[in-house]
Amino acid sequence: MPTAKKPTPVKPATTTRLKEAYNTSYKFELQKELGLANINQVPKLNKIVINIGLGKSKDDKKIIDAATNTLRKITSQQPIQTTAKKDISAFKLRKGNKVGLKVTLRDSRMYEFLDRLINLVIPRLRDFHGVNSNSFDKNGNFSLGLNDQAVFPELSFEETTTLHGLQIIMVINNANNIAAAKSLLEKFGMPFTKEGMD
Repeated sequence: MPTAKKPTPVKPATTTRLKEAYNTSYKFELQKELGLANINQVPKLNKIVINIGLGKSKDDKKIIDAATNTLRKITSQQPIQTTAKKDISAFKLRKGNKVGLKVTLRDSRMYEFLDRLINLVIPRLRDFHGVNSNSFDKNGNFSLGLNDQAVFPELSFEETTTLHGLQIIMVINNANNIAAAKSLLEKFGMPFTKEGMD
């Protein structure tokens, strides 16, 4: 008589540290601190977009390969190419020309990247005195620019010999004002400068 086949065990869903902290405590603390009547009004991180603009290096294979490798290594996702939406003669750009690379992170990958960014990457910045509080847009989204990719510990020395910058944009939902968005990022541990916002 054939033996019954054992069911394949279901791998438990992994929850990142910051995601769990947000869902179990941060959002309730923010609701109280911001005086919000409904928990659904609390600011929430929606996605993180990492961009690398190629600029004059749009035809330089070495730069493109380095930028692609950086995004792939630090996000575990394959980057997509961004293209010009219209002709810009001053920059010798035609509609459809390659202008950069980007990766969009959501859910657990987003929180895992943010955790590494705050606790591993930012402390490695040279002469670092805090993140600029004035880097929010009017919708409460936060932008952080890095001059080169060498601060990411995932990259080997050889992978940082061709330097390039990158921009990290944190898109925040329910941020009715900059102060609310900043409060959310402070909960995650973002080290803002002491001076505050202008």
